[in-house]
Amino acid sequence: MTAELARECARYAAMGWMRGTSGNLSVVTQRDPLRLAVTVSGVDKGEITAADSVVIDENGLAVDSDKVPSAEAGLHARIARVAGAGAVVHVHALAPVVAAEHWPDGVVLKDLEMLKGFGRHDHEEVVVPVVRNSQDMAELGDAFEKGFDPRTPALIVARHGVYVWGADLVQARHRLECLEWLLRFKVETRKDTFTGRHA
Repeated sequence: MTAELARECARYAAMGWMRGTSGNLSVVTQRDPLRLAVTVSGVDKGEITAADSVVIDENGLAVDSDKVPSAEAGLHARIARVAGAGAVVHVHALAPVVAAEHWPDGVVLKDLEMLKGFGRHDHEEVVVPVVRNSQDMAELGDAFEKGFDPRTPALIVARHGVYVWGADLVQARHRLECLEWLLRFKVETRKDTFTGRHA
């Protein structure tokens, strides 16, 4: 599991979605009690190794380790518990953050083939929820849970980044890659609401 976390981090770092030491990944290692392996805080994700992870509990606290988990570990655990996710990916891709600036009440996606790769049908109207940023993971977790739709495996944190989840790290990655494309399309084709012209 830990080697897989390192490999996925390197992939995202190469894509420019984990700049500096930003972003974090987690994978569920057991359900009862809930335990996740999550990347540690403050490590360059392009240089992360299998040793740079820590097991956390359902509250995001390290279990039997003095390593410091990612600051967002508590939200990873909350998503895993509420959504039943096997893996959670948090990156700082630009398209989701820009989309949240334009549609702070949720980003509506419809009639786009790539929705199938995100786990939805292309004819469905999909709303990706947006929540206000906070350094309080309990507050973010409450906002996530309030707007949680089990059909939509993503959450945008305004002016921060995006969380996407799946049964495992590979499914979460595929969903994230498709969602980033969808949100980039949405942003780049948006129209000025006053003139009707492309902004």
